[in-house]
Amino acid sequence: MPTDQPTIAAVLAGGTGARMGAGVPKQLLEVAGKPVLRHTLEAFEASGAVDRIVLVMAEGHHEAAWTIAKTANVTKLSAVIAGGATRVDSSVAAIRWAQAQPWSTPETRLLIHDAARMLVSARIIAAVVDELEVNPVVTAAIPSSDTVVEVEGGRITAVPDRSRLARVQTPQGFRLGLIAAAHEAAAADPDFAPTDDCSIVLRYRPDVPVRIVAGSERNLKVTEPSDLAVAEALLRR
Repeated sequence: MPTDQPTIAAVLAGGTGARMGAGVPKQLLEVAGKPVLRHTLEAFEASGAVDRIVLVMAEGHHEAAWTIAKTANVTKLSAVIAGGATRVDSSVAAIRWAQAQPWSTPETRLLIHDAARMLVSARIIAAVVDELEVNPVVTAAIPSSDTVVEVEGGRITAVPDRSRLARVQTPQGFRLGLIAAAHEAAAADPDFAPTDDCSIVLRYRPDVPVRIVAGSERNLKVTEPSDLAVAEALLRR
């Protein structure tokens, strides 16, 4: 892989955080004196493994996002763009932005990260990028500490072997050409509703292995109001 290929971090903040019930997107809520989004942007700004950042932000909040980035001196932020109605739409927006850059090629490295995972560490970011040097798809993940069951009609129908289960996190890393082609295939399939980008590769490029690197319990996703309290406690430890 050419060594001059940049690594782009696409931070997805296109949701409105309805489950928070706060009236503003959850990425604008403060934790330990700073917006969730600022914590996330600062993590990628500080990472020596990332060259550029593109932020996919909910409509009506782009100016607030730029203000947060300027306040935090996030110099790697190249663009704030609109997302879509779903997470997939936001991923596609980031992919199209990356493809439109004059320096991008199919081998450009693209990290896709949920802005709500505000405590992502430098170690995890670097591990994903390092693995992406030799494999075209990689994600952070952690072993499942809980027993996970399959449920149908209000009853348990199967109990998968916990030793084979993992909880997927972000960032997820891709070669740009591969993830773009996989999303194109997914868009033509009305019966597929993926919740992350690696599952799209698994479905439409089963010949490409999806590698994992160690995530962290700390790399939680802020979704419910209680998650804000947990994140704040972790930051203050």
